[in-house]
Amino acid sequence: MMTVNTELNLSRVNEAVNAIIQTLGEPDNELHELALSAFQNGDYQTVKRLAATNLSDYYCKSLGYLGGALKLTPNTDTILAESARAAADFTRERALRQLGMAIAVALN
Repeated sequence: MMTVNTELNLSRVNEAVNAIIQTLGEPDNELHELALSAFQNGDYQTVKRLAATNLSDYYCKSLGYLGGALKLTPNTDTILAESARAAADFTRERALRQLGMAIAVALN
């Protein structure tokens, strides 16, 4: 039988946060640069506002969740999962955009 360690600590949560940020990669535009800079500076309210005012932007959405994960509440697992899902959606959208441009170049 598999056991699950449910104990949270900041070190383990930071490891998950770093994995999500690494998945997001380099910012694509000024909005992403602003969101990442605010997150790195601990200005989580600004990141949440950017996510709230750019509802279709998965990069901001992912970062918008992460500040809450660092509070180590019973919701931390859910927050990390939602942030990871948004990061995966962002990377999928980025790949589709890049592939679409490559196909357009190839076919023109």
